Amino acid sequence: MNLEKTTVITAVSAFVTALVGEWDGALITLLLFMVADWITGLTVAGVFNNSPKTETGALESRIGLKGLCRKGGMLFVVLIAYRLDLMAGLNGVLRTGAIVALVCNEALSILENVSLMGVRYPKSIDRVIRQLLGDKSDKDEK
Repeated sequence: MNLEKTTVITAVSAFVTALVGEWDGALITLLLFMVADWITGLTVAGVFNNSPKTETGALESRIGLKGLCRKGGMLFVVLIAYRLDLMAGLNGVLRTGAIVALVCNEALSILENVSLMGVRYPKSIDRVIRQLLGDKSDKDEK
């Protein structure tokens, strides 16, 4: 890698770290889950044409843009939590709590996406996911 690329990567890393805190396992996990959710969402719509977010189930650029905006909003939540931590001297408590909640949300979305691709997992997990996502379609199953 040349010096210019290394300098740009270092500068971007320093800027992000200043905004949302250190590159720790929690932040890396959140970013990985965000990417996994994005990829599985694109796969559901683009390959399987099974997205519940569009009428046809196919890929739509506007829906994709909304999803990316949500991801940006999630990082903004981490930024706010980190800045509040610094202000209150809480040593990352709020930041870590925000990241854990966001990772859980992303995990649910990933599981929903892989389910739409036909991947099977235990019904009990499916019921919990549907309840957390507000889908009452399995109400009559007991």
